[in-house]
Amino acid sequence: MTEITFYIFADDPLDVARRVAAKAFGQGRQVMVYAPDAAVADAIDRLLWSNPALGFVPHCRDTDALANETPVLIGANVDAVRAADVMINLDHSQPAGFARFERLVEIIGQDDASREAGRARYRFYQTRGYALTTHDLRQAAHEQR
Repeated sequence: MTEITFYIFADDPLDVARRVAAKAFGQGRQVMVYAPDAAVADAIDRLLWSNPALGFVPHCRDTDALANETPVLIGANVDAVRAADVMINLDHSQPAGFARFERLVEIIGQDDASREAGRARYRFYQTRGYALTTHDLRQAAHEQR
């Protein structure tokens, strides 16, 4: 069954997604960054190209000719991934096909709309019996000081 991790109170959800994708890539995992919204897909694509300055996470859109050979895909076509290892959800609803993945990462921002949508997704997964883990990013930021 899919393991679901919530990162809550993210200052910058896209940066959290970038860090999770980079870590999963470093562990040899195939990653699907679920971003059906074109503006969000463009933003995470730019972020993966530019951060960190001395590192690179190989990625492309799920419609790209190289999608079958690329470890990190961006888009909404879950059938484009070779191995359903990690899905990072950047949408406000639960992604189609998430149950195919070993791990689903939900990133919840600090604004009211993001938190309310996150609560709805949490309840959705909880009522279906998924194992849920939550990481409060406010605590992590406080501990780093």
